[in-house]
Amino acid sequence: MNTTSGQAVQRNALQAIPQAILWQEAGKTKTSIWHAENETPAPKRVQIADDSMKADMAHKLICEGTALLWRGDFQNAKLLMQAISRRIDRPGKKPKKSPANITEAFHQHRQAQSHKARILGMLLIEVSVGYHINLRRAPDIKAACEHAYGKSTQAFVASLRELLGLIGAYEWHKNGVETPAINGKIYPSYGVFSPIRGEYLNLVDTAPLPVQCNLAFDIGTGTGVLAAILAHRGIKNIIATDNAQRALDCAQKNIQQLDMNNTVTIMHADLFPADVYGKADLIVCNPPWLPARPSSVLESAVYDENSNMLKGFLNGLKAHLNDTGEGWLILSDFAEHLGLRTREALTGWIDAAGLKVIDKMDTKATHSKTLDASDPLHSARKAEITSLWRLGKQ
Repeated sequence: MNTTSGQAVQRNALQAIPQAILWQEAGKTKTSIWHAENETPAPKRVQIADDSMKADMAHKLICEGTALLWRGDFQNAKLLMQAISRRIDRPGKKPKKSPANITEAFHQHRQAQSHKARILGMLLIEVSVGYHINLRRAPDIKAACEHAYGKSTQAFVASLRELLGLIGAYEWHKNGVETPAINGKIYPSYGVFSPIRGEYLNLVDTAPLPVQCNLAFDIGTGTGVLAAILAHRGIKNIIATDNAQRALDCAQKNIQQLDMNNTVTIMHADLFPADVYGKADLIVCNPPWLPARPSSVLESAVYDENSNMLKGFLNGLKAHLNDTGEGWLILSDFAEHLGLRTREALTGWIDAAGLKVIDKMDTKATHSKTLDASDPLHSARKAEITSLWRLGKQ
C-alpha cells in the first residue's frame, strides 16, 4: 500500500522538539534525548541492566513500568528480548475470552500487538553521536541510521526493538524489491511501505489504459512503484504526490534510479496536484486498506482512520479527471471480511462522488499469512481479494 497520512513524517525526526530521558547510574543522574519513531513518550522509570539480569526479572520490571537501559553484550540484549517475547506469548492462567466474531478478533489482535510492542519497546539502547553503540558485539548502525534519520547531531536513547527494525529496513533498502512489472527493483526506505505484495502491482500492470492517456496522477505514491509501472507502460507525463517527506525522498530516488526523471514528477501534495497541472486521463490511488486509527505515523500506510484518504480520493476524483478519463482505485476487501467496512458503503461513496464503475479486476491474496491457520485473522486473510476498480464520471 502506498504510504500517505495526515501527519507528514519528518525527514530527520531527531531534529524535532526532543524529549529527555533520565536515569541513575554510578551515583549520578544522567540524561539523554529520547527518540521513538512510534511517538511513545519517554519512560519515567529507567533502571540499568546487563548480562546478569534474568528474563523473568526483566519481564517483571518492564510489566511494572520500569524500562531497562542495557549495559551488557548487545547480542545478549537481543536474546533477552526474544525471551521476554516468549513470556508475553505464553498463555496465561486464565483462558482468554474467545472473540464473538471476526471484528472482535481483529480488535483483540491489535490490542495484543500494541501490548507486545509496548513491553518489548522498554528494553533500551544508548546511541552516541555518530550513531555508535558502545556495547560488546554491537553492530555498525551508522549507515542504517543516516538513511533513516540523516546525519548524526546528538546522542540519544531508543528501544532495541526500534533499532533492530531500522537495521532490517535498511537491508530491504540495500537489496531492493524485485518488481517484474518494471523489469527492475524498487528500493523502499525506512518508514515507507515496501511493495512486497505483487498481486496489486500486477493489476496496475495489466489493466487496460484509457484510449487517451497523456497525463496520469499517482496519489499517495509511497516508494513511487505505481508511477514507475505507469511510466514503464508508456505514459509520458506522470505526477506522483505524497504528503510524507520520507516517501517523497524515497520515490525521488527510485525514479532517478530507474532513469524516469523526464517522465515522472514527484510532488508534495495532500492528495491531488494543484489545478494548474490540469485534468488527468488516468488517476491511480492505493490507499491504506483498513479503516482504523493508526497507533503511530509508521502505521499510516496500513490504517486509514474513518477511511479519510479513501473518501478524499473518491470525492476529489471527478474534479481532477478528464471527461473520458479513468480513476483506478486499488483496494483489498480485507476490511469487509473483518466487518470494518461494507461493500455497500464503498459503492455508496463511489456513487455519491458522481462516479460509475467501468470494470473491476480481482486477484486473490498470495502473501504468506493466507497459509497460517494459527493466525486469529486467518479466515479473513484466506478470503481476501484485491481489486482494481476502474472508475469514470457518471
